[in-house]
Amino acid sequence: MKVIIDLIEDLRESIQNNAAYQVTAMLLKANEEDEKKLAYAGEAPVASFFLDEEKRELVLSVDREKEPLKIGDFVPHLQIMGLDKMMYEVKLAVSPNHSHKEIVGFGVNTDESKYALFIMA
Repeated sequence: MKVIIDLIEDLRESIQNNAAYQVTAMLLKANEEDEKKLAYAGEAPVASFFLDEEKRELVLSVDREKEPLKIGDFVPHLQIMGLDKMMYEVKLAVSPNHSHKEIVGFGVNTDESKYALFIMA
């Protein structure tokens, strides 16, 4: 489980809040040859986000039809949140037909200026 404060700290440490980076979701699955390893299973751009006060979640939404969300459009909203909201869980909405997915990790692709949110298949 990752919470908003984890995301804020990782963004600052890994990319120094670089506004040009795009937010992307990366799907991981168990490696069929070695269960202790994970394999890349796909990627999709994150296009929007919202705060679900009732569930205490920050939900980032995947949408291939929209422009990818940039860190510069995202981080300022996180930085002004109150301390109580910093402990909201970060989730990913991959489609309206599926429940929100738990973020299992963060990553960076410096070659493509992408900040990744990892989820499991």
